[in-house]
Amino acid sequence: MKKKDYYQILGISKNANKSDIKKSYRKLAIKYHPDRNQGNKIFEEKFKEIKEAYEILIDDKKRSLYDKYGHNVNNINDNEFTSEFTTSGDFSDIFGDVFGDIFGVKKKSKSYKKGSDIEYNLYINLEDVLNGVSKSIKINVIQKCSLCYGSGCRSGFKKNICNVCRGTGNLKIKQGFFTVQQTCPNCNGYCYIINNPCYICKGEGIEKCVKDIVVKVPIGIDDGDKIRLIGKGNCSNYGKNPGDLYICIKINKHNIFKRKGNDLYCNIPISFFMATLGGELKVPTLLGNVILKIPCETQTGTMFKIKNRGIKHLKRNLWGDLYCKVYIETPVNLNKYQKKILYDLSLSLSNNNSEVNNPKSKSFFEKVKVFFKNLTR
Repeated sequence: MKKKDYYQILGISKNANKSDIKKSYRKLAIKYHPDRNQGNKIFEEKFKEIKEAYEILIDDKKRSLYDKYGHNVNNINDNEFTSEFTTSGDFSDIFGDVFGDIFGVKKKSKSYKKGSDIEYNLYINLEDVLNGVSKSIKINVIQKCSLCYGSGCRSGFKKNICNVCRGTGNLKIKQGFFTVQQTCPNCNGYCYIINNPCYICKGEGIEKCVKDIVVKVPIGIDDGDKIRLIGKGNCSNYGKNPGDLYICIKINKHNIFKRKGNDLYCNIPISFFMATLGGELKVPTLLGNVILKIPCETQTGTMFKIKNRGIKHLKRNLWGDLYCKVYIETPVNLNKYQKKILYDLSLSLSNNNSEVNNPKSKSFFEKVKVFFKNLTR
């Protein structure tokens, strides 16, 4: 019986790349996999056919020979050609290369898994952001055992190689015609057995402790930013591969300033007289006081910008600005004399064309008139 073309079996063109080959193979292998079609001999043969086609076409040398000689390559009297074209008897390697651990096939890595990360909320003041600061913190962390130094063994004893997996950390189990690799249940993949465990860590090589860490907070950091300290998190078994420590910055509420990006905002009260006549006002900033000139006839809600008095940019040599919003404070607790002065002033303004002195009032009341006029139509 004539064998089908390998490209037709995988449903790809002859100029397909390795990515196309793997993609097609993955799709077909999942469809015809024996575990999904138990007892179906037709699907099993189809699956073997797909595997054979993939194994030839994914290998550059085998594919080159197949493209040149087709299925007749094994009839050529050349040992080099026939040895190059022979397919592998162990399907687990090729299967694992494409599917990883989808069906349980996974190449064992003898490296220990990474320990878990730790998050810590660090509260700082806005002033700390201006110049940067170093903070000492205490964290609960899992570290290498202080008695056995991570070996897990009692003093004077050593770990024994696991007699089930023979130190490989995994077992190969045959399922049908292919081999599945699983973590050794005896040593849990660590390759060793501890018969005389450490008194403190009970053979795990780790213990809980409280650790002092100094955190350097950079200039310009913002609320919600995180500082990553590599290797300062929890250790995995036997004190290996510690995770990371993430410092989440929380900036305390300031009683004067509000921060938006690198800019600062504040509300400043001014007197009725300064708003009317103008003057100079001493304004606090994180870098010291500055003099702000208030022009005459300033209205409440006016925003003034003071350049470069905000927060320095975290990564660039740029400064934000300070925005001061003024509001007019109404005088309180006036005596009779003061009230009379203001009363005389109000009469003066009324008699002296109040529309000139209060243009916004005039505009507002004109709108009110139009509003009521429309209601009566």
